[in-house]
Amino acid sequence: MIAFPDINPVAVQLGPLAIHWYGLAYIAGIGLAWWLLLRRVQSRNVAWTEKDVGDLVFWAALGAVLGGRVGYALFYNADAYLDDPTAVFAVWRGGMSFHGGVLGFIFATAWFARSRQRRFLEVSDFLVPVVPVGLGLGRIANFVNQELWGAPTELPWGVVFTNPAAGLVARHPSQLYEAILEGAVLFAILAWVTRVPRQTGVASGVFLLGYGCFRCLVEFVREPDAHIGFLADGWMTMGQVLSAPMVLAGAVLLALSLRRSEPR
Repeated sequence: MIAFPDINPVAVQLGPLAIHWYGLAYIAGIGLAWWLLLRRVQSRNVAWTEKDVGDLVFWAALGAVLGGRVGYALFYNADAYLDDPTAVFAVWRGGMSFHGGVLGFIFATAWFARSRQRRFLEVSDFLVPVVPVGLGLGRIANFVNQELWGAPTELPWGVVFTNPAAGLVARHPSQLYEAILEGAVLFAILAWVTRVPRQTGVASGVFLLGYGCFRCLVEFVREPDAHIGFLADGWMTMGQVLSAPMVLAGAVLLALSLRRSEPR
């Protein structure tokens, strides 16, 4: 087993102001996504301007953050937030849902597409190849924060987290599993898919299908939320329930997109 490294979740302390690695991960993810999209615009013959890219990244990031917060309140802790609805604004207490972030991302991207008279799938195909960058950094930040850890394990790379809530037993570093699969591997897959022009909707379908499958897989070795636990027969988790529709939607979208005769 491996002892959790001595990492302070606070990256910079300036008097009463504490800047956490988690917040820096968000900023770095958004910044890198913006930079990669700018490079794509500059190196390929695509009908996007630098202003379009900046506006799209801003609205998509805002939608993802707001959706992630609201989604956490609805999907993972609805009773507590119904008792105190104002707690949804207490972002310093933590609590984000990726699946809620996806819904917020979809609404924001749809709004942007309509405002620029573009098709939604055209916009999402342009944006989703860089989303895994932020996902990977976010999962690494989860590891630094000692949250969302995995189930106990006897494997040699099991990590003993110092957070007392983890029980001081070796656990799967599921945050790093997700950083690799949802971040590096999914980024590589999407980079390969989009290296040449594809039918509209292919990139978006691959993203939904890939993330959903990877998330469902890691959930088998991830400790479920303590206040929710397993949902069925001691194995199904809320993450799997929310990811299953992504797998189905991605598979259907990919199949329908590949039926188009001309790549666009």
